[in-house]
Amino acid sequence: MKQQQGGGGGVLGVRFESQRFRLLSIVVGCFLISVTFLLSSRPEAGAFDTLSPKPWLEEARSTQTTPTTAIKTVKTSPKLGGRDFLVDVVPQRGAHGESHGRQPQQQSAGEKTETEWVKDTVIIEERIGGAGAGGTERAEQEEAESGVNDAAGAAQGTATEEEEAAHHDDLPAQTMGAAVTTAQPAVLKTTTATQPDQLPVPDKETQKVGVRTMKLQDELQQTPAIIKQTTPLPPLCDFSDRRADICDFSGDIRLDANTSSYIVVVDPAVPGQSHKVRPYQRKGDETCMGRVTEITVRTSSSSSPPPQCTRTHTVPAVTFSIGGYTGNIFHDFSDVLVPLYNTIHKYGGDVQLVMTNVAPWWLVKYDKLLRTISHYAPIDLAKAAAAGEVHCFPHAIVSLRAHRELIIERDRSVDGLATPDFTRFIRRALSLPRDAPSRVADGTDRKPRLLIIARHRTRILLNLADVILAAEGAGFEAAMSESDVGDPLSRVGAEINSADVLVGVHGAGLTNMMFLPPGATLVQVVPWGGLQWIAHMDYGDPAEAMGLRYVQYEIGVEESSLKDKYPRDHEIFTNPTAMHKKGFGFMRQTLMDGQNITVDLDRFRGVLQEALGNYLAQ
Repeated sequence: MKQQQGGGGGVLGVRFESQRFRLLSIVVGCFLISVTFLLSSRPEAGAFDTLSPKPWLEEARSTQTTPTTAIKTVKTSPKLGGRDFLVDVVPQRGAHGESHGRQPQQQSAGEKTETEWVKDTVIIEERIGGAGAGGTERAEQEEAESGVNDAAGAAQGTATEEEEAAHHDDLPAQTMGAAVTTAQPAVLKTTTATQPDQLPVPDKETQKVGVRTMKLQDELQQTPAIIKQTTPLPPLCDFSDRRADICDFSGDIRLDANTSSYIVVVDPAVPGQSHKVRPYQRKGDETCMGRVTEITVRTSSSSSPPPQCTRTHTVPAVTFSIGGYTGNIFHDFSDVLVPLYNTIHKYGGDVQLVMTNVAPWWLVKYDKLLRTISHYAPIDLAKAAAAGEVHCFPHAIVSLRAHRELIIERDRSVDGLATPDFTRFIRRALSLPRDAPSRVADGTDRKPRLLIIARHRTRILLNLADVILAAEGAGFEAAMSESDVGDPLSRVGAEINSADVLVGVHGAGLTNMMFLPPGATLVQVVPWGGLQWIAHMDYGDPAEAMGLRYVQYEIGVEESSLKDKYPRDHEIFTNPTAMHKKGFGFMRQTLMDGQNITVDLDRFRGVLQEALGNYLAQ
């Protein structure tokens, strides 16, 4: 019985050992199958190198001193029916600045490689059907989920590749610089395919995100961040001048003739500006400015796109009005022509004139001056509006730079011009021959020429013939000028330029002194009524600024026709300047247009002698 029991125990032991052997065989078999599987999917890697990345991680840690980009390898193996295994190891910076990398892998024959910048994460994924569209989408989704999970464990919520690219893509330009400098280290993604004759085709989203991230990395390595311009533009217009509001601006400028608007195209982020300007040099005179077309100067806005150009110019535009008081030669010059020359002389003719309130006769009268000052035919804003035109310029000025009446002040001129520069321009444009008075010792018996400007409606010189005789008796060759506003400017200019002395009663006709040669003499006869200040301001100061000699003759009560209208004790005689408080309209009607003049010849002979002395002193 004991033998039987012993024999039975032996049988049980053999059976137990047999079970252990079979179990061990199964384990070894599974291990071999796993190794075979791994080797077949990654033939270039050793078994132990695949099972444990620690050796090459340690080697990388010891050989690299700077962060190394990790390699994402996507391999397609025909042996496994298109099953791709991706192992991403991302460099993580240690406490002492160490980083982990991966040894470069050799590329087998016929394999294609594509690189992209991806996020600093660790991704291990299996991609099925690598070349197919469905497989690509599933792999991308799995990659994103894996990246989120790994990043949550390593960096507490690091964003995925797509989120980071979208974030940088949506950042305003002014904050892009900060975003770039705080971005995570980039990872080089390498995609390898074993198909020899066909390049790998990444899915659209992966390709798009990769390009965005690579572009961002290039900006970080090569160029500084670009800051979006949001600084406000300087003011487009200057409203500080007492004679005119002036706008001066550059850029992409559109003149919409239909709305009489200049539009400066700017970035929508730049604060907008909008101004209304009447381009005429009588600021504050409501009567005058009411006759002037208003021009709008503004920046573009997102709600109102700028109009499209119908004509593009390469020269600047200067816009002004010939409304207001033009038609009177004094205002033609003081309000328009003198300021126009001061404003555009620097362009040397390469400037486009844009006019409002155009009168055709005015263009005809001053045609020679306009052709000399600009090489281009003027644009009539009203005609351009009727044609629906939009003119585009690189630079524009609205209104003109005016100083004092008929004067350009050198210290205020942008180009350092002065009044003699303008009168020289006039003589050249009209081909006037004389730049100086006649000389006494010129070998001829020619007398100095004295020219009297005759008036026919107001402030008439009633004893004009007697004045001419007195001038001839003083040694002048005396004559009377009866030029009219309709006469050609060149004819009027030639007549005035021939004179050595010009005599006239206060009024617009004295503006013809512009044509006198420098060194000639202007004699202004000032009507009664305390008008000395305005006479000197309008013609005395300009005459001296032009280089002329100036003599002012102020009549007495007995020389004015007002003595026949008012009693001698009237305020108009006892305190005429007090009447100026009633306004310029009253002054003009009563003191200027309301009187004629009979010169006291005995008094006036002294003026003639002074003028002759000026001539002889040349």
